[in-house]
Amino acid sequence: MAPEFVIAGTGFAVLLGLIAIRAPVALAMLAVGAGGYYHIVGLDPLLNYLKTTPFFLFANYTLSIIPLFILMGALAERGGLARDLFAAANALVGHRRGGMAMGVIVACAGFGAVCGSSVATTATFGRAALPELRRYGYEPGFATGTIAVGGTLGILVPPSVILVVYAISTEQNIAKLFMAALVPALIAALFYVLAIAVLVRRRPSLGPPVRGAVPPEQRREALLNVIPVLVIGVVVVGGIYGGIFTPTESAAVGCAATLAVGVLRGTLHARHVREALLATAETTAMIFAILLGAEVFNAFLALSQAPDLLSVWIAGMDWPPYAVLAALLFAYILLGAVMDELAMILLTLPVFFPVVTALDFGLAGQEETAIWFGILVLIVVGIGLTAPPIGLNVFVVSGLARDVPIARTYRGVLPFLAMDLVRLALCVAFPALSLWLVRLLT
Repeated sequence: MAPEFVIAGTGFAVLLGLIAIRAPVALAMLAVGAGGYYHIVGLDPLLNYLKTTPFFLFANYTLSIIPLFILMGALAERGGLARDLFAAANALVGHRRGGMAMGVIVACAGFGAVCGSSVATTATFGRAALPELRRYGYEPGFATGTIAVGGTLGILVPPSVILVVYAISTEQNIAKLFMAALVPALIAALFYVLAIAVLVRRRPSLGPPVRGAVPPEQRREALLNVIPVLVIGVVVVGGIYGGIFTPTESAAVGCAATLAVGVLRGTLHARHVREALLATAETTAMIFAILLGAEVFNAFLALSQAPDLLSVWIAGMDWPPYAVLAALLFAYILLGAVMDELAMILLTLPVFFPVVTALDFGLAGQEETAIWFGILVLIVVGIGLTAPPIGLNVFVVSGLARDVPIARTYRGVLPFLAMDLVRLALCVAFPALSLWLVRLLT
C-alpha cells in the first residue's frame, strides 16, 4: 500500500477512535490534523500554518451567513412563528385522519424557510406540536417519529446551514445550491405527507381524526397569523433566487424582519432576544470550532496527497460513475448513522469531492456536478439525522417525550426513511430534479 494511504488511513482511524470515545469533534479533528501535519513537514511549518490559518479562515466574509441564519431561526422560534405555522396547517387539514401529523410536516417545511437548522426545527415543533398530537390520541411513536423527520426539513428547505458549510468547503455558489435544494425539499415534504396518508389508512389508530372542520372564522384568523412568516420566507428565499440579495444580505434582512415581526406582535421581548443571541453565539462557536478543526485536518490530508491519489486510482479502475456515486452515498448513510452531520461532511468532502467531480455524469461541467452532489449529500445527511442507532433528531424529540421509548420513535421513522431512500434514488437517477431551477434562473 502507498505510504500516502497509510498516513491518511492512520489519521482517519485515530480520528474515528477519538470520536468513538466521545472526544469533542472539533478538538479531535484539530489534534489529528496537527499531528499528521507535524509528521509530514515538521514543527516549524505547522506553527506557521496555525499562526495564520485561523485568522484567514474566520475573516472570510461568507462565514457571516452562518450566525445570521442561526439568529433568524432563534428569533423565529422565540417569537412564536412556529406555533402560528402549526396552527395554520392544523386549521387546514387537522380534521382529517392523520391531518395533524400532515400539519406538522407542512409547518416544518414553512419554518425551514426561516430557520436552516434541523435540530432547532425538531426541538421547536417538539414543544409546539407534540402535546397537541398526544392530546388528540395520536400513537406516541408515530407522533415523535413524524416530528423527528419533519425536523429534517429545517436543513432541506433553503436556506440551510449545512449547504452553506458545503458551499464554503467546496468553493461553490451558495445561491445556486439554495436554488437546487428547493425541488428536492418540496418532494421530501410531499413524500412525508403521502407516507402519513398511507399509514393512517392502513392503521387508523395511528392518527385519528380529531374533530370536525375548523370554522371559517377560526381558519381565517389562523391563516392571517401566518402571513408574516410567509412574507419573511418569500423575502429571504425569493430575494436570493431573484438576485436582489446575496445570501449574506438575505440572512441579514431575514434577521431584521423576524425581529421586527416579533416586536410588533408583542411576542419577542428583551429576554427572548437575549436568549436568541446567546443560543446563536453558542451554536456558532461550535460550528466555527469544527470548521477550524476540519481546516487543519484537511490540510494534513492535502499534504498526504491521499485524496488526489484516490481520485486517480478510482478513475483508473474504470468503474461506472454511478457505481462510484452509489458507493459514496452508501458510505455517507453509514457514517450519518453514527456521526454528527456537520463533522461527517467536513471529514469526508476532502476525499469524496475530488472523486465525484473527476467523474463524467453527462452534466454541463464540474459546477453542475458539484451542485448536484451537494444536494445528494444534503439528502443523506437528512437520512442520518433520523436513522438508527444515532439519529440526532430522534434523540432531541425523545428528550422532550421521555415517556416514549426511543425504539418506538425509531419504528415511527422507518416508513419515512423508506420514502427518503426513494427520493434519493430519484434525485440520483434524474439530476434535473436538482438542477432545472438553477438552469432556469442563472
